[in-house]
Order: sequence, then C-alpha cells, then structure tokens
Amino acid sequence: MKTGSTLFLKIAIFLMGIPVLALCIYLVSWLPNNPVNPDYSGMLYPVLVVIFVSAIPFYLALFKSYCLLNYIDKNQSFSQISINALKSIKYCAVTISFLYVVIMPFVYLIAEKDDAPGLIIIGMVPIFASLVIAVFAAVLQKLLQEAVYFKSENDLTV
Repeated sequence: MKTGSTLFLKIAIFLMGIPVLALCIYLVSWLPNNPVNPDYSGMLYPVLVVIFVSAIPFYLALFKSYCLLNYIDKNQSFSQISINALKSIKYCAVTISFLYVVIMPFVYLIAEKDDAPGLIIIGMVPIFASLVIAVFAAVLQKLLQEAVYFKSENDLTV
C-alpha cells in the first residue's frame, strides 16, 4: 500500500491528539482555580479528574492506531500484531466509555444545580462515541482474525 494514504491518517492522528492535550493542560491548570460558580467545586473536581484520566487511554488508542498504520505500511496488516492493536483500541474505547459513565451522576448534579438539562446530553456524547469506536474496532478485529485464519490456511495449501 502506498504511504500517501496512510500518511494522511497519521497526520489526522496527530491533529486529533493536539487539541486534547491543549484542553487537558488548560482544564487542569485554569478551571480548578477559577470555577464558574464556587458551589460547583465539589462536583467539578471529580469530573476534571476523570477527564484528565481518560486522556491516558485516548492517547494509548492513538498510539496503537499509529502502530496499526505502520503495520499497514510494512505489509503486516494481516498478522496477529494488527489484531492485538485493534484489541487494544477496543479496550481503550471501552475504558473511556466506562470512565464517562462513572462521572454522569456528577454531570447530572451540575446540570440540576445549574438548571441545564442539555449538559446531560453533552456528557453522554463521549460515552456513545467511545462505544461506537469500540464496536467498530471489535468488528474489524473479528474480520481481521478471519482473514488471518484464511491466509494461514491458504499458505498451508500452497
């Protein structure tokens, strides 16, 4: 496969990581010292901690995606290491979804206190986006496992 098509995806991975890093640095340094309403500080800190912790599996998934693109460039896309990369991406997405499910009660309390029911819908976006990525990675993992199995079977018959 030509490296031009994967180069675009590698650049997209870097471009996805930069805003998250900037947001984590900005949120961790500024928001705890300047909450919009001091009454929210007890509910705000757990949300900030989970947002910051969820960056770890996010960057791990980005790294595994970058590795997967490197495997594609090296013509190792139909191998066990590619399957393991997809498995890691799936677990990272499930972890992110679980972390955001954990903070939903805090988001509910903040939305109740501020009378902003739309905040709950906004808080559910990362949950469903992560679940969609996890399901997509699981489907790709299953397809790749079958392709690797058929490839190994085909290599044995030749």
